[in-house]
Amino acid sequence: MKHTSHPAVDIVVIGASTGGVEALRVVVAGLPLRFSAAVIVVMHIGTHESILPSLLARTCVLPVRHAQHGELVEAGRVLVAPPDFHLTLLRQGAECRVVLARTAKENYTRPAIDPLFRSAAATYGRRAIGVILTGSLDDGSAGLAAIKACGGSAIVQNPDEALAPDMPASAIENVAVDRILKLEEIPQALIQLVEVNVKGDGTIPQFDDVPHWVKLENKFAVEGVEIDGLKLLAKPSTFTCPECNGTLWELNDQRPRRFRCHTGHAYTQRSLMEFQNEMVENAVWFAMRSLQEKHMLLSSMAKDALLKNLDAVAAKYDTAAIKAQQNAETLRTLIAQLPDE
Repeated sequence: MKHTSHPAVDIVVIGASTGGVEALRVVVAGLPLRFSAAVIVVMHIGTHESILPSLLARTCVLPVRHAQHGELVEAGRVLVAPPDFHLTLLRQGAECRVVLARTAKENYTRPAIDPLFRSAAATYGRRAIGVILTGSLDDGSAGLAAIKACGGSAIVQNPDEALAPDMPASAIENVAVDRILKLEEIPQALIQLVEVNVKGDGTIPQFDDVPHWVKLENKFAVEGVEIDGLKLLAKPSTFTCPECNGTLWELNDQRPRRFRCHTGHAYTQRSLMEFQNEMVENAVWFAMRSLQEKHMLLSSMAKDALLKNLDAVAAKYDTAAIKAQQNAETLRTLIAQLPDE
């Protein structure tokens, strides 16, 4: 039977990270063939080639594939964000289309969950349903807050059963979520919420109903950040962007606490800390390698000096080589003591 569809009046946006493949398979498996909403999925896959659509299609009766730039968002279909692109939505009258953009990473990832959720909030208002599944750190919390600010609904997987409970726990801590459910309970909750919307007036809130900060951040995700726009939402902080070294601006009145730089990189305070930890570890490894190479070079220079009967010079090089080796071992010990968070 040929699958027919139509522009979606309701949308379900789902975000997942660590442990997300199996969690997503459970959720989409429970959606019926004539599901009246569009479903869009973002999972943290970075630049790696992804077979996520084919994995989801094995348990889902709805068509599943990677989203394409400019395509119509239709009810009864599942679109998956492709690798290395943020997936956002743009409304054109009664229709909504996909916008794929390789703009600055958010929470050190692309595709990220927050850009999709914010754009769903702005384009679908109270007809948007956001779902946060298993994952590390807290991407998705700010986007889920945008959905709630625009009148939409928020569902979160119970952290107690999540393989990685951080993302669901952050959403619960920072957003007034509507339901905290086990995985197998989520499909029926989505069906019920969409049925309630279908029985309503069928209208979608106008763009003027969307908070100004949501509008501006949606623009940032597609077009990049304008410093004048950033000034309307944030104030300069004492931190620098670990990706471009620009000044980070702290966004006003945001939970969780968030930062943006003028080139567009965005972080929650937890993702910023995680990235800084990684940078510190990389810097220590680099310093240790440099000291090891210095030890080898000085040892070689000491041997050359001995061959020339320059005993005093050789002793000087040997002493410096031993010191470099000792410093390298100190750094090796330091790396082992670096905190995980």
